[in-house]
Amino acid sequence: MKCGKPVLEAEKEYCPDCEKHNLSYDQGKSVWVHKGAVAKSIYQFKYKNKRNYGKIFAREMGTLYMDQIKRWEIQEIIPVPIHKKRRRKRGYNQTEIVVDELGKILGLPVNKKAVVRIHNTTPQKNLDRINRVENLKEAFEILPDYKPMKKILIVDDIYTTGSTIHTIAKILKENGAEKVYFLTISIGQKR
Repeated sequence: MKCGKPVLEAEKEYCPDCEKHNLSYDQGKSVWVHKGAVAKSIYQFKYKNKRNYGKIFAREMGTLYMDQIKRWEIQEIIPVPIHKKRRRKRGYNQTEIVVDELGKILGLPVNKKAVVRIHNTTPQKNLDRINRVENLKEAFEILPDYKPMKKILIVDDIYTTGSTIHTIAKILKENGAEKVYFLTISIGQKR
């Protein structure tokens, strides 16, 4: 009901992470579970310059969740930023590719300059939940002239524990956003 992660028992509404932790975002959805061909394609998208995959991922998001996004009354889409050093090395922010296409599909504004990553953090995939949270402390900031819309959609590639989206949602709400939702290409399976 909160993060959209599959649960083992049908009567459960929340995954163990959402039950245990007070996460700042309001709700989120993912297109696929992070395994098999999905995990491989996201890896290719991020690290092997398969930028064209971003449009495919965005089309799937739009097809599956257009109605949900309308119900959420989203006013603005924000990609999860990467640090400038990582961007220089990779050549692009994969999430920006997805949000550019998703914004066109949905007819919604995209703001790629609202939130910046000010610390070049350790990649989250190498950390457990506690270290992920610690790793992201003070990693992001909102630009001084940015005033968040009331209802925002954050887009990222993979949702594992929700630490990244939680951190950004918290900052956005501290600066005036009322509701913050997310979409990701895939979601982890750990419970």
